[in-house]
Amino acid sequence: MLDAIFAAPVGAAYHLVSALAQFLAPMPGGLATAAAIVAFTMAVRLLLTPLSYYGFRGQARMSALQPKVTDLNTRFAGQPERLQAELAALYRDEAGGVLAGCLPLLLQLPFFSIMYRLFLSRTVDGRPNVLLSRSLLATPLGSHWLTGAGPASTQGLLFLGLFGLLAAIAFVTVRTTRAAASTVGTTTATTTTAATTTGAAGPLGALGRLLPYSTVVVAAFVPLAAGLYLLTTTSWTAAERAVLRRRATRGVTPAVQR
Repeated sequence: MLDAIFAAPVGAAYHLVSALAQFLAPMPGGLATAAAIVAFTMAVRLLLTPLSYYGFRGQARMSALQPKVTDLNTRFAGQPERLQAELAALYRDEAGGVLAGCLPLLLQLPFFSIMYRLFLSRTVDGRPNVLLSRSLLATPLGSHWLTGAGPASTQGLLFLGLFGLLAAIAFVTVRTTRAAASTVGTTTATTTTAATTTGAAGPLGALGRLLPYSTVVVAAFVPLAAGLYLLTTTSWTAAERAVLRRRATRGVTPAVQR
């Protein structure tokens, strides 16, 4: 069922990437197809920037409500029905609803699914996916790390370099997220700081710190082309969040100081 739904958009994306690879064919070292994958991914992410902006803004509004959420949890701890009603009213009145921050992000999922399937599928429109037969530094884009000639080979070293870059991006993402949480904690009420500290030390906090590194695990089991997509989209996400967070900080700081 899913294959039928995504067949047409995946086919369209395949032809776009193939045309871009032909345009970049003069590039040396077999870099044309890899560069086409990176360029196509960046172009799609650029088109989705408005959704990312509204999603980030909605999440910022939700985060700003954390002191009130903590207060409601304390006041109505023994009244679950009243607590749910109060939380629903809070989100509706001050954050535009629970899905205000999530909906723009959810709307991006079909686009990500199309790109991921394109770089994962062995066949497109009933024909072999030629993109996966192309090479990057003598390593086929359809090859897997576990089926290579070993970590000491050119293919193995290329995959290890990919893993290292994904891990570095995950590390930066965790650091910037933690720094943003600390900033929020120092500019809001004491209850917010306590809640932030507790959350960071709990299971959800640990999961949040480990989740960005899951891309390294995924890249170990997918073709190199899909790994390039992961590297490009996670790099874009990290840079995008940094820019949006800086803009949000400039807009919030004066109000906090007042």
